[in-house]
Amino acid sequence: MPSVEEVIKAERDKRMLQQKERVAENLKGVKRRIAVMSGKGGVGKTTVAVNIAALLAEKHKVGLFDIDIDCPNVGKFLGITEKVSVDAGNRINPIEKHGMKVLSMAFLQGDEKQSVIWRGPIISNAILQFMEKTNWGDLDYLFCDMPPGTSDAALTMIQLVGIDAALIVSTPQTAAITDARKAIDMCRHMAVPVLGIVENMSGFFGSRIEQIAKEEGIHFLGSIELRKDIAELSDLGLLPVKESAEARRIFEEILNNFPDEYKVK
Repeated sequence: MPSVEEVIKAERDKRMLQQKERVAENLKGVKRRIAVMSGKGGVGKTTVAVNIAALLAEKHKVGLFDIDIDCPNVGKFLGITEKVSVDAGNRINPIEKHGMKVLSMAFLQGDEKQSVIWRGPIISNAILQFMEKTNWGDLDYLFCDMPPGTSDAALTMIQLVGIDAALIVSTPQTAAITDARKAIDMCRHMAVPVLGIVENMSGFFGSRIEQIAKEEGIHFLGSIELRKDIAELSDLGLLPVKESAEARRIFEEILNNFPDEYKVK
């Protein structure tokens, strides 16, 4: 006769499998699921995610999901102030901006200063609910702007949602590189291909990420120098790739360096 603990675990595993199947059904129209990751916070991960996604949205169907549940910033970078709507079937309609379908926890909060004080399991469940209940439709790419680190949110996305590849972002700072290596190591352990790594704020701490890419055996996608226009435009909710010719050139070069197997023709 099974113990109480075994019964509870079996029931939990059953519910998890059922939810994973519902998420898979909802995302069956998505061709590429790409997680934009960093080990350390503040390295420009969201900047890379929103600008690369916006460039691709000019020719492809693109979704952008802000998975940083407690500190969401995608909406600010895109100048989105409205809230999402929920249809009669209790499904979430993402906000459309720059040709992308965008979803963020911020679009559900009444006050942007309101904190989200949730433990890991609650955050994981929220991510699964968003993935299961959002009307993503058919997409060529779904970019997932991950929170920094390698804990609950990342595990949920990899194990229960499914990620086709990870795009790593790091600055040349020693602490950022150390944490980026941890993110790369996590991807290896979880059998997630690393699409490549982007160096942000190059020149401020030197330029070391290309060498790190060689050491790790991954693609170096390019560098984004420390630029005032990128920072100022992002703070205003304007996209650098739409407003600055030089910023557009930088991000286009990164996009062109994507390995062919991750490009949707």
